[in-house]
Amino acid sequence: MTPDDSLSDALSAVLRFGALMLRAGDEAFRVREAMGLVADRMGIESLQVHIALNSMMATARRADEQATVVREISPIGIDAWRIAALDSLARSRSGGLSAGFLSDALDAIETAPPLHSILTVALAIGLASGSFSYLNGGDSLGTVAAALAGAAGQALRALQFRRRRNQFAVTALCAMFTAGLYCLFIAAAGTAFTSANAAGFIFSVLFLVPGFPLVASLLDLVQHQTVAALARLAYALMVLLAAAVGLSAVAAIADVAVQPPLTAASMVDLQRWAMRALASLVGGCGFAILYNSSTRVVLAVGVLSLLGNELRLGLHDLGLALPSATFLGALLVGLLASMGRAALNEPRIVLTVPSIIIMTPGLYAFQTIVLLNQGEVLPAVQAAASCLFIVGAMALGLAAARFATDRQWLTER
Repeated sequence: MTPDDSLSDALSAVLRFGALMLRAGDEAFRVREAMGLVADRMGIESLQVHIALNSMMATARRADEQATVVREISPIGIDAWRIAALDSLARSRSGGLSAGFLSDALDAIETAPPLHSILTVALAIGLASGSFSYLNGGDSLGTVAAALAGAAGQALRALQFRRRRNQFAVTALCAMFTAGLYCLFIAAAGTAFTSANAAGFIFSVLFLVPGFPLVASLLDLVQHQTVAALARLAYALMVLLAAAVGLSAVAAIADVAVQPPLTAASMVDLQRWAMRALASLVGGCGFAILYNSSTRVVLAVGVLSLLGNELRLGLHDLGLALPSATFLGALLVGLLASMGRAALNEPRIVLTVPSIIIMTPGLYAFQTIVLLNQGEVLPAVQAAASCLFIVGAMALGLAAARFATDRQWLTER
């Protein structure tokens, strides 16, 4: 902080930095840590921060001065490139920062255009939706229909978000549009709905599942960021509810039954494993592109998704319960990301969370709402329990990797 900067000006710049990190989807504990690094470089001697999802308050001290600033935060999104850029800015060793320099740097980051066009992202999500359908038992027709419907649904969502439409309303609209389009594709093929078609019906809208906020909220809970974690969890559940309501409406109109997940084969089939590996790679890359990741991060996420998901599915094939297999798959992703992040010079979160999104139990999540809507309470509770345990296993796998590779996680602060 230069002598010309007042403490309140410096603190306002630090809060803007933190707000951008939080809006980009970063965890609250990482936002707090990065704000501390920036404040230290600006000459702020003491910084206390209170973080919620839609607001942030901080108190700073310098010598005999004290200032408190509150900042409201716009609706959150996911932007891996922005997270990496802000993290790099916080950890730069180039010396002190002035409020003006920091504001200019934040202007450049905030106004940077997306790395991928709407068409590129739509195509990537289409391939990811088809991959999810295949991985969960979808047949060829269902997989192709899921890919086409998913691409169209993502394009519609991107266009609506560009107009700053309400996230929950857009999610419900896109769920109805995507699922309805999927049903039209199946009907146009002249075939009746089967369990394999039902799998594609659900996974065509999986891009709407807020896997990133769900995992981030649970990681924040591990780090005692309770207020921000619960707010983010509530946000994720509202998005999930909006998507499930839209899907339920189409399921009721089209009379589509939500089938239970197919039982994994216990026999070793190398060709099947190779196809699943390819689907896992494509799905991981698709979601990395959705989250505005750079090309090298997209490739790294694809490889991590392949390895983690192949381990998870292979262990499940051999009889291990899905939550336990998911924990081990996420643990592998976390350990590999911890080892590789230095070479890539990227924050761990932009590698780990997109890599395990392919493990998200979207089938169970949508089953819960759809079955409740159909009055099937007991199956809905069973699906909800399965969803909870699997999502928890995803977060705990990443947390266990942090405990194993980051000494700071072993110490209460």
